[in-house]
Amino acid sequence: MDKESYITHGGAATLTPSFFPILVVLGSISCTLAVLTHLLFLATCILAFPMYLLNFLGLWNWICKKCFPCSLMRFTAMYNKQMASKKRELFSNLQELVGPSGKLSLLEVGCGTGATFEFYPPGCRVTCIHPNPNFEGFLIKSFAENRHLQFERFVVAAGENVHRVADGAMDVVVLTLVLCSVENQERILQEGCRVPRAP
Repeated sequence: MDKESYITHGGAATLTPSFFPILVVLGSISCTLAVLTHLLFLATCILAFPMYLLNFLGLWNWICKKCFPCSLMRFTAMYNKQMASKKRELFSNLQELVGPSGKLSLLEVGCGTGATFEFYPPGCRVTCIHPNPNFEGFLIKSFAENRHLQFERFVVAAGENVHRVADGAMDVVVLTLVLCSVENQERILQEGCRVPRAP
């Protein structure tokens, strides 16, 4: 710092006028950021208000359950294009897990709209589990597009509680893009270990 800008008088420091423009600019930037922060918070509150109102009226969950399958259908189409080669690799050995019946029995937990169906081997018998009943129509459409599969049934249940599927009833259990959205990961993994038959 130069002598003209910073002068000490008996141990006390004094700022000379050359610092004032810098302080004014910093103060102006600080005020502008404070105003922008408040405006952003206000805009967020205004945009979120309809969601809070719908939730207060008890309609938000119903709307989400109705709209979520449509949104997920669009997302999975894009996701499959990007992940197709990886999914083919991940599911390439499913045919080796066929049980004594000669057909692969597969349980997909958190099946969504059936994004993984195209990667399952021909003749695979698929049982789907999802807590949202609004996915059923999308699943039927997905099975119509994947005629190499055999649709067994759609069970409306949370993945943590698949008691309607007996112990050892399946050859394979598939969980994709589901562990991030369940309430109890440990419980869903226990169910995933209970349902497949012993090797």
